[in-house]
Formats: sequence, structure tokens, C-alpha cells
Amino acid sequence: MSYFVTFMLYNYFIKRNEELSLKTLLINAHPDFNNLNHFSNQLQELFLAKYKSQFSEDALTIFNLYDLDGNLPRIEQNQLLKIWDKKAAGEKLSADELNIAQTSERLLKEFKEHHRLVIVTPLHNFNITSRLKDYIDNILIARETFKYLDSPDEKGKVSTGLMTDDYRALLLFASGSVYSENNFYQDLDFAPQYLKMIFSEIMGFDTFEIVRAEGTAYLPKNEILDKAKENLDKALKNFY
Repeated sequence: MSYFVTFMLYNYFIKRNEELSLKTLLINAHPDFNNLNHFSNQLQELFLAKYKSQFSEDALTIFNLYDLDGNLPRIEQNQLLKIWDKKAAGEKLSADELNIAQTSERLLKEFKEHHRLVIVTPLHNFNITSRLKDYIDNILIARETFKYLDSPDEKGKVSTGLMTDDYRALLLFASGSVYSENNFYQDLDFAPQYLKMIFSEIMGFDTFEIVRAEGTAYLPKNEILDKAKENLDKALKNFY
């Protein structure tokens, strides 16, 4: 093989790897996802403005979890639980079950194809929204995004992540109170910590950044968004 051909192939694979690493999946988990009065949606708009100024929109996929008319597969008796049991037993799926299974498989495939993940969510009742949990149940799959170990490691962990090929996550998170400071609400800040553990520790993502719009119930809007913009700029330097 000539030097020129080798050089061209090398450049092709470098460019291809860069394109793959920049593919971004934006998951909006707000029930009122198209209402820009909500701070999490305003964080999304800030992100999109910065993204579009640097990258092609062809590499961006936006997925609104509450725009599915109830078609997000769930761990329920007549949905994923039954499907998984029937698959394990080698039984044929019904037409409805096959449709649910294919939707779940498509969500997983799409998730794995994007090396950059942006999650947009408010804090609802001190936790993530219900459909965000449903979405996670479709992508946190053994032998796909993580695997179990034969024995615990030195930390006692019995699983390891499979999403280790430069996957990075960014959480755009809005809350009515301030949870990031040493106050009463600090111990209730488990929603972002849950997401960080799932993606970083369980799936193996390289990084997990958090940008907050917090204190939305009482702080001035400009103060909240100015701080969020500053933190978003910092996070994006490590995200792309």
C-alpha cells in the first residue's frame, strides 16, 4: 500500500472518529418540553445556541420523552417484564409485544450511536421525572451498556461499564431551591447524583458535567441564568 493511500485512510478514520464523537443526543425530560417559561428548557436553548455556533445540526438528535403518546416502553407486567421473560424462554412475541421490543431496541441503538449525551430535566418532587426513569430502563441493559463481573472488584462492585469509548454526558438541571450549597437541601440532592452514578460509574462514561439553574422559586431570573451561562461555558470545554 502506497504512502498516499495510507495517509488518506488514516485521515479518513481520524475524521470519522471525530464525527462519531461529536454526535449529540439531547434528551428533554420535562413534561412541558416546549414551554420556554421553564428554566430547564431555557438551559436547553442556551446549549443549542452554543452548539449551533460551533457544530452542524446534522450531528444533533433531540428526543422529547413526553412527546411519545405513551409509547415509551416501561418495566411493567405486560410490557418489558413479560417481553424479557418470553425472550429468555424462547417464546414468540405477540404483535404488540414485538412493537414494544423493537421500540426499546431502537432507543438503545440510538443511545449507543451518540457519544455525547445531554439530559434536560427539572427536579420534580425531589427526583427525576418518571419518563426519564423509564428511558433509563431501556438503555441500562446488561451486556449492552454494562456487564456483570464473575466476582466483586476491590471496591465490592460486581459490574463494569461498557460505554468507555469517549462517551460524555451533560446534565442541564433546574430546581426551585438551591441544592449545591451546604444547606438543608444538600442531602436531598440525590437526583443528579443518581444520574451521575448511572452514567459514570455503572455505564462507564468518561465525564458527567452538571449545569444548574437553581433557586428558581425565589432568586432573580437574570442572576440564575447568568450563573448558568458561565457554568455552561466551562462545562462545554470538557464536553466537546
